[in-house]
Formats: sequence, structure tokens, C-alpha cells
Amino acid sequence: MTLGFLIALEVTARHYGLPGPLTTQVKELVFPPKSGFLLYGSMALMMVVLTRRERFLAAGAALGIDAVLLLVRWATGTGLHGGHPFGNGALWVVLACGVIALTRRTGAERVLLLKGVGLALLLVAGRKTGDTWLLITAKARPTVLDPYLAVADHALGDPSWLAGRMLKATGPLGAHALDLVYGQLAVAAVLVSLYGLRNVAAERRFPRHHLVRTFLVIGLLGPGIYMLFPVVGPIFAYGTGVEHWQPDGLWTHTPDTRQWMVGDYWPHTPPPLTAPHPVPFDELTPRNCMPSLHTAWATAIFIHSRRGPRVLRWAGTFWLIATLAATLGFGWHYGTDLVAGVVFTLTIEAALRAQAYGWDHSATRLVVHGTTVFTALLLSYRYLPTQMAHHAWLAGPLLLLAMGSVIYGYLRTTRAWERTVALPAQREPEPAPAPVT
Repeated sequence: MTLGFLIALEVTARHYGLPGPLTTQVKELVFPPKSGFLLYGSMALMMVVLTRRERFLAAGAALGIDAVLLLVRWATGTGLHGGHPFGNGALWVVLACGVIALTRRTGAERVLLLKGVGLALLLVAGRKTGDTWLLITAKARPTVLDPYLAVADHALGDPSWLAGRMLKATGPLGAHALDLVYGQLAVAAVLVSLYGLRNVAAERRFPRHHLVRTFLVIGLLGPGIYMLFPVVGPIFAYGTGVEHWQPDGLWTHTPDTRQWMVGDYWPHTPPPLTAPHPVPFDELTPRNCMPSLHTAWATAIFIHSRRGPRVLRWAGTFWLIATLAATLGFGWHYGTDLVAGVVFTLTIEAALRAQAYGWDHSATRLVVHGTTVFTALLLSYRYLPTQMAHHAWLAGPLLLLAMGSVIYGYLRTTRAWERTVALPAQREPEPAPAPVT
């Protein structure tokens, strides 16, 4: 099923003249990968099924392969740019473990190793699939709905405009820190996942539910919403393009979208309250705002870090707050995107937990409630943005209340599940001793 989806996405990408996820992944066997950290993180996930000695050998082999490839590239003067100088070795080791599982392992050991390899490859394929989806959204949706969200965002106090001004006031230090957090979200997910999967090697089985499952489903379903509600974000629709701080403290813009922007407003002046309408945009900028998947993934990391030690819980909290600040401060999302992203994640997480541990009436109510709230948010953003902006004193609290109702429902339901699991099995009453005669 997964392979069929990847093949279909490959064909669709080729139809638009773009490289598909399978093509880009095969290239990373030799060419510099887009994210070496992600490939090593994927290998680390695969290694949860290995013994300590096997992990040492796998890590050494990956580093050795990368060292050889780096020397070859340096000697030939090719392939030194356009990607990370490392990561190929990790991908080679993951594939080698798949071959070993098929040829040298049998029974339960083969199944366990194949699950580890599949988990690693799914994480890598999910990243490539997401990149391809983003390119397809730009080609398939020539108009965007940013004016609707910009008007609806007035109900929340235009948080992207406020955060953008605050981030610029911090100078290059704050921008670089948030950019690092935002760009390495997958690495944070791997670290939290490794804690959740720490007992796999000893127990010889995977837990019924873990963070990687949630990450993959979010990445699978999110781009479908992009196609229904195409949005490029305030920095593109109301600014001059993606802005990054440089060491000299100057802002640079790449790409330049001034010919497509609705107006030059971000982040200094909120756009006027005019009747929103779809606007045309270029065929390069991804329509990847509604919902905010970075918010969704950071929320999932936060949820799964709650079971860890204090340092992991603090790290999960920091990553969530920093991701929210980055999505708004860099102008990549509207506040309404973040609200939808939280609801989106909690609904998916609830459904996956119920699927792993067993459906009941509380799980069904929670998933139905989350789906209903998410649908209502999209419909209100699309058809009631002007009313929301003119009645911000009512619409803003209602948006937060709707999100809060899903958060409360999730906490109440999952805590009830945990109490049920934690209850010890009741012992049968011991029979009364026979009377002594």
C-alpha cells in the first residue's frame, strides 16, 4: 500500500516535470543528501532492534562509508555543494540491514529487524514524500486563500505581525536560534522516539503506539488539506519572500515574490479589513500553511515527551514553544494555522491511540469531536472571515475555546485510558476455610 502510494506520487510529480520521492531517495545513495541528520536519525531508529555490538558495527560502517565518499568528492572536486557532506553511509547501512534480515535472519528475528528497517525507511520516505507534495501544491493550485486567513487572523490579534516585529527586535541571535529549532524538528522527533522505543531490543517487540506513527500520519494527511485550502503564508502574500538573518545583520529575501504579493504589509502593518478573495500566485511557493504541520509535529513531540524524564519533558516544552514562535515570527504561518494544527494533531493522536489499545465510546466521541471542530475551523476561515474580524471580541475567544475543548477532551480521555491500564487485575476472593469438625 505504501509502495503504491509512493509510485503514484512519483508518477504525479513526473507529470508536473518534477522529481518524485523515489527518484530523490535513490540519488541520496551517492549524491550529497538534503538532510544527513535525518538519515542518521533514521538509522538510529532502526538500531533500536539491534544488540549493543551490532549498533557499534552499524554506526562504524556508516561513518566509514561517509568518510570514503567525502574523500572521493574532495579528490574529484565534485558533489561538495548542494547538500550535506554526510548521511549516505547511514542510508547504506539501513539497506544492508534489510538485506541481512532477508538472507541471514529467520522467524521472529527477521520480522523484528525488518520492522526496524521499515521504520527507518518510512521516516526517510515521509520526508521525501512531503517535499514532493509541496512542489505539487504549487503546480496544482494556481490561486491561494491567504486574504481569507489574514482577515480571520484579526480575531486573534494578528499574532504573526506581532511576532514578526518582536523577532526582528531580537536581532540575528534570536532569528538564528529559532531557525535552528524550526529546521531540525525531525531530529527532535527522533530523540523522543528513541526514548519511547528504548526497550525494543530487550523485549524483542515494538510498542503498540509510538511517536513515529503519529509523525507519519500527520505528514500523510496534512498535504491533502493543503490542496483543499491552499495558503502560502504572510511572508509571501504580504511580504517580499522568505527572510533570513545574515551575519552582517541584514535581511535577505529568497525568493522575491513582490510581484505576487497582495500588499507590502508584513510585519509592520496588518492588512486592511477588505472583502477577501482568492488571489493568483507563482508556481514555486508551496501552499503549505493550513494547517501548520510544524505546529502539529511539535505538539506530537510535546505529547510523547510527557512520559520521559524531566529533561525530556523540558525539551519537549521548549521545542513546542520555540516552534510556535518561529512559525509566527518568520511569517510562515497565520495564528489560525496554529489553532488548526493543534486540533489536527490531537485528533490524529487520539485515533492512533484508540487503534492501538482498543476503541471505546470515549475514543469515538473524542475523534468525532476533534474532526468536527477542525472542519468547523476550516469552514469559518473560508466563509466567515469578515464576520470574525468585525466581531473579534467574540470570534477570538470562540476559536481558543474550540481548541481548548479538544485539548480538554484529549486529556480527560487519555487519562481515563491510563487509569484503566494501570488498575491491577482484581484477584479472585479466596475460599473460606472449611470448618473444623
